[in-house]
Order: sequence, then structure tokens, then C-alpha cells
Amino acid sequence: MRFFSPSFSRKLLAAFALTGASFLVSTSVSCERNTGTTTPSDTTRPTTSIQPPEWFLGASGDTSDVQAQGAGTQAGLVLMGGSTDVDEAMRWMLERAGGGDVVILRATGSTGYNDYLFTLGAKVNSVETIRINSRANANDPALERRLRNAEMVFIAGGDQANYVNFWRGTRVQEALNWLAKVKKIPIGGTSAGCAVLGSTYFTALQGTIRSETALQNPYDALVVLGRNDFLTMPFLENTITDTHYDNPIRVGRHITFMARMIQDSSVAPQQMRGIGVEERTAVAVNAEGRATVFGSGRAFFLRGHSAQSTPEVCRAGQPLTWNRDKQAVRGYLINGSRAGNGAFNLATWSDSAASGGTWLQYWVVNGVQEER
Repeated sequence: MRFFSPSFSRKLLAAFALTGASFLVSTSVSCERNTGTTTPSDTTRPTTSIQPPEWFLGASGDTSDVQAQGAGTQAGLVLMGGSTDVDEAMRWMLERAGGGDVVILRATGSTGYNDYLFTLGAKVNSVETIRINSRANANDPALERRLRNAEMVFIAGGDQANYVNFWRGTRVQEALNWLAKVKKIPIGGTSAGCAVLGSTYFTALQGTIRSETALQNPYDALVVLGRNDFLTMPFLENTITDTHYDNPIRVGRHITFMARMIQDSSVAPQQMRGIGVEERTAVAVNAEGRATVFGSGRAFFLRGHSAQSTPEVCRAGQPLTWNRDKQAVRGYLINGSRAGNGAFNLATWSDSAASGGTWLQYWVVNGVQEER
């Protein structure tokens, strides 16, 4: 459990006053990592502290806004596959925050990231968690200002349907896209937080779906995709991400999503892309679009093989067939490592720029996905 000191409370009070957020003076405040109760340290003379807005869950460090130090922030993107976080990828992001303020976004959960990131070894001014579980919160001008002051943003796991329902079309969406395109800070997400970063994304608004179900009917009611109406992260145009790639095996549903992208739009197959990330694994993308893979699992970079690689059968109520002489989808697989392994250029998706991995071919016949 982490308690605010009186000096920190005064700084927090000033910080929220600067954002225009309203607050309530009370006798105690805490940022709880676990359940517990606060007790004033001076029982004869109550100390005053503040009750921050409901969306502010807590912080580690100094929450008064600071500008990035040294060389300033560096753009970067982290796509994490879920389960245990990858320390090396997190540190990679923190090093690009320029010593500034880190904001964790989530719709459920608590402050577990605060102390973890603040003490991971890359110096930052603060790490705070904001929980946005309503559209009212997502449209709060004070929250938007707080978010725009960030030098790094990380979106926690959970249920991406909450992010779609609560954040899409709000001030939070506008702020995130501004941070990515204008301020150019490092942004990342894990699990559901990664699943919403592509320009096309699986919404999970009707629930999740397994590969075998999606392959048998690409237009199953559970396959609800969003496209070009939410986040616009660098290098993820015409790209759909998927996570927990190995638990359960999700390459089949990912290929189904890509087939739907081609079938439902006028974009050429080789321009439709997918990035799949296994658990305990992260793809880190620098400002030039060069991706490397951290962690103990694998990352997959998928695209339609050629302009002629359209699905043969992608219709409601029928199993998917996307064969094209067993060359429907071309993929590059990179194994992660602690130091970061391999290279793949998301700016060009060029074969010649890929290194440290293995090329694969994927195809689907009558709802059965295969590879070689």
C-alpha cells in the first residue's frame, strides 16, 4: 500500500488545480495496491489531503507536470501479447519518455503498474493510473488535459469492448491520436490494450471468438470489426493486431479477420496486414518503423501474398477458403529474446528488410487453416 505524504498531497493538489479538476478536501487519501484502510498519522490533529477525481486511481512519484528532459521524448510503439509483462519492452518505452510523466489507462482494475514501472530502472517523474469506465469520464476536459500532459501512455489489458464502448468517439480518443501523431510519445498496450491499436480491430462487442468458429463462418455474429474509426497509431494503417496468440491458438481467427478486411474493403490484399503476439512477448517499434521482438514467445507479421491473393470463399454462413495455391498469406515469424531479437520494417513491409526470423505460408481450405 502506498500513502501520500503531506508534501506530496500539496503537489497533487496543485497539479489537479492546474488541470481544472474539481476535488474534495478530506482527512486522508491513499493509492492502494491492495485492500486496506488509511489511518491519519497524527491522531490529535487531523491532516488535510485531497480526494482526487474518481478516474484518478493513484500515482507513484511526483504528479506535478514536468516536461521531458534531455533529448525529450522519442516516438515508439509497443505491442504486448498479454500475461506477464515483458520488463525489457517496458524499460524500452520508459527510456523514450524523457524522464517525464507516464499514464496508465484502463477501464477496470487498480494501480498495479504504478510502482512496477516507477522502479523498473528507467527514471521518470511519475507513473499514474487513470480508470476510464464511462463516456462521461472519457469526455471530462480535466482528464483530457491530464492525458495530453503525458510523456508515455500504456493501455492495460482487460476487455477491449470496454475501450470501444467508453473511449471511441470521445476526448480520450482525440488525445491519444494527438499524442501519437503530434507530440509523438511512446505508446503501448497489452492484451486488450494492444488489440485496439490497429486501424482495424476486433471489437469483442459481442464477446470473443475462437479460431475454429471464425474459420467456419467469417461473418459469425461474434466477428465484429471496427475500421478507421478509433485509434491511428504510427505504422498500423490497414493493420489488425491480435494477442494471446498461443493461448488459445489464434492464427486462424486472425487470418479470418484479414480475409474480412479484404472482402469488405477496396484495399489490395498485400496492403492488408496483421501482427500477432504471443503471451510474455512484445513487439517494440521505433520512430522509423523498425520492429524488434522482446520476451520468451514469438511475434508474427502477416500480409496478403500478392494483389491476386483475395479469398476464394468469404461469405456469411460458409467456411472460409483462402487458398491461392497454398500462398494466400505470407508471414514472418520472429522469436523474442531479453535483448530484443530480429528486425521487421513496418514502414515498408519489405522482405529484404526482415532479419532474424523465418518466412511462412498460410492458407485455408473449407474452414481448415494450414501452414508451411
